[in-house]
Amino acid sequence: MSATPSPLHNPVLRDQVSPEEWQARVELAACYRLVAHFGWDDLIATHISMRVPGPEEHFLLNPFGLMFHEITASSLVKVDLDGNLMSESPYRINKAGYIIHSAIHEARPDVSCVFHTHSTAGMAVSAHRDGLLPLAQTSLVALSSVRYHDYEGVALNADEKTRLVADLGGEWTLILRNHGLLSCGISAADAFYRLYYLERACAVQVAALAGGAPLVFPSAAVQELTRKQGARAFGKGADLAWPALLRLMDAKDPSFRD
Repeated sequence: MSATPSPLHNPVLRDQVSPEEWQARVELAACYRLVAHFGWDDLIATHISMRVPGPEEHFLLNPFGLMFHEITASSLVKVDLDGNLMSESPYRINKAGYIIHSAIHEARPDVSCVFHTHSTAGMAVSAHRDGLLPLAQTSLVALSSVRYHDYEGVALNADEKTRLVADLGGEWTLILRNHGLLSCGISAADAFYRLYYLERACAVQVAALAGGAPLVFPSAAVQELTRKQGARAFGKGADLAWPALLRLMDAKDPSFRD
């Protein structure tokens, strides 16, 4: 009796897609493993997407039902901007994930990768009336591109896509009020690096406010300078950090490449 094929790994898929798509799959699978590694995952909820190179306007999303530490390159589901499945999978996709990610991929051709998380610190700051505060260098760097989107309930209404895109505008990170965080980038490296700074800034804010002592804020001039420095540094920092992050995932569990 032959073994039942694993939903985590399709060993023939690599030969059925372009080298560019396979590379996108490997990098996106690494993103899922990184989010799990840093503790930003939320069981099977939340999602990360990657645009498939080419004219078809397809993107990759996680199979709904797998935890992030299980995701592999071949388990990812390919969909079009209308939510139609372009690849075979025993799993469906998260509808809220489709709404959020298709909105950005359709409106922002400069975006290759989009992250959305429900981390404890991110959700906590999303509920703060004043949003992200300029408390530390990490916060100021993150603030170089942050915008806000008001909560409208679980993202199942296609009408929300227009407002989500308008609130993001031409920036790269979004705090979804009473919900969580979102980052996007020109590459997986860029989007992850922006999310890392935003997640760290939120964790710093929660810790600082929990301390109960009076807070010290940099001057307005220093805040503005650091935001400009941060905006310039993202690309270089992401490109330097990404190979090291892939080495980290390879050392921990290289099965994301399957």
